[in-house]
Amino acid sequence: MQSEEQPKSGGRSALRELVETILFTLLIYFLVRFFLFENYRVVGSSMVPTLENDQYLVVNKLSYRLGEPQRGDIVVFQDPRDSTRKLIKRVIGLPGEVVEIRQGEVYINGQKLEEPYTNGPGGYTVPSTPIPAGQYYVLGDNRRNSSDSHSWGTLNGDGIVGKAWLSYWPPHVWGIVPHEVYGIIP
Repeated sequence: MQSEEQPKSGGRSALRELVETILFTLLIYFLVRFFLFENYRVVGSSMVPTLENDQYLVVNKLSYRLGEPQRGDIVVFQDPRDSTRKLIKRVIGLPGEVVEIRQGEVYINGQKLEEPYTNGPGGYTVPSTPIPAGQYYVLGDNRRNSSDSHSWGTLNGDGIVGKAWLSYWPPHVWGIVPHEVYGIIP
């Protein structure tokens, strides 16, 4: 006994596959966008010369789920004064350290920090500031034109969105974002 196969409607199966493919693509997009990576546009000149105004970056949101921020990391975080904004700065001081700024020069636990990436020292002094657990001290590379920890205090680590990872616009700055590894001058 032979069974007769019913002719399949090619239009319905193709439409179903298209809808499933679109839904799967959207699911992957939202998983990547909300859990792994985020786009960020640099606004202002606080990170010059390292980053420029209107530079576009990809931020790695997974990096600090797997580890802690390190000195020299360039991080995107919720503005502690306005939760509707995000800022970008460099991590200078880590939890448990003491940061002091003398005539624009940064000292960590009493030792001068080597900072070849700035466009010069800031024109300010900050007294010894102990960094509590879970907090970070962040500064812009353009020390004379940056609202950062020297003016509003330490940054709660919970506000950090992720680590700046890749620059993709404008074309002349395309590449991996430089995270300087530098030391303390003895």
